[in-house]
Amino acid sequence: MVCFISGCLITGDVVRETIVSSGKIEGLKKPELDKIAEIKESAKGKEDNLKNVIKATTNYTIMEYLSHNSEANNPDSMDFTVGGYDVIDITVYEEPDLSRENVRISADGYISFPLVGRLKVDGLTTSEIESLISDKLAQGEYILNAHVSVTVKEFKSKQFMVLGSVKSPGSYPLQAKERVLDAISKAGGIDFDQGGKEAMVIRTENSVSTPERGNEKRSPELGNKGDKIVTEKEKSGEDEKIVIRIELNSLLKGGDQMSNILLADKDLIYIPRAESFYIIGQVQKPGSYPYLEKEVTLVEAITKAGGFTPTAARNRTRIVRVEDGVEKIIEVQVDAITESGQKGKDVLLRPGDVIVVPEGFF
Repeated sequence: MVCFISGCLITGDVVRETIVSSGKIEGLKKPELDKIAEIKESAKGKEDNLKNVIKATTNYTIMEYLSHNSEANNPDSMDFTVGGYDVIDITVYEEPDLSRENVRISADGYISFPLVGRLKVDGLTTSEIESLISDKLAQGEYILNAHVSVTVKEFKSKQFMVLGSVKSPGSYPLQAKERVLDAISKAGGIDFDQGGKEAMVIRTENSVSTPERGNEKRSPELGNKGDKIVTEKEKSGEDEKIVIRIELNSLLKGGDQMSNILLADKDLIYIPRAESFYIIGQVQKPGSYPYLEKEVTLVEAITKAGGFTPTAARNRTRIVRVEDGVEKIIEVQVDAITESGQKGKDVLLRPGDVIVVPEGFF
């Protein structure tokens, strides 16, 4: 084979595919092989556990979820309960000596209040705490019909988490009446360079509010709107995880506020990163590239990477691909595609592909 600075003379098949049977990719130097091994290793475990949970969990579209949870988006129905480390203000009208600010609930769920002592408030709503204090004051014959007001100053007992394609992933305290867009904002917004087309709310809830799906992971048609469906977990009182899938584009543009659902304690908002392909070797900008478009070809990928270097063996470009557990090598004569009118033979990439452009010999 005769090689020139722009590439190699085109001989044989433009695209040739072989299966790696020996476990070793032939025709590549050790640095290239080491880099492929590094890419494979780094790709393992990135949010894999979370993806496995999603696959194994019942999934709903937002409309399916809301059709069987009509109160889920009604802030008046979401009366938050307090817990350990929350901070509340307590006002007893016309009794300023009894009013207290910045009352922190203890880890075991108690507060101390004048005249009545320690009160268990863990798991109570603000209105229930108001009634509790008023009743205790009446029982002790301190104040009859006390008008008590309780407001939550800081929620610390409830958390949500945001992971994936956001700028500041992590865990955040959940405030009353916060919604999906509030969570995304707290996490610094979406990193659109890495994906961000869909959000998944992974929710832990008692199955009394969860429509039955049998063992299916994707939704068949549900029953009539508002149907009361009893599940096995509901019978046992167990909690279960569900996944609520939200299309982000229309939500972010303000056209789908139904999807901006209220958050619940322990919600995990996951915005999947786009899967990637990789380019190593003799291109101007080797590295990892998110697979954002529906289709990306080999030539388009090389263009994204700034094109070939002058020493690239353009017609020995390889794509390392794993398909159904089988590793394959696709060798492509790129000049035949770009310069010899055979664009129809350009290879469509798949997420996880590794493109290797070796150095030419002169």
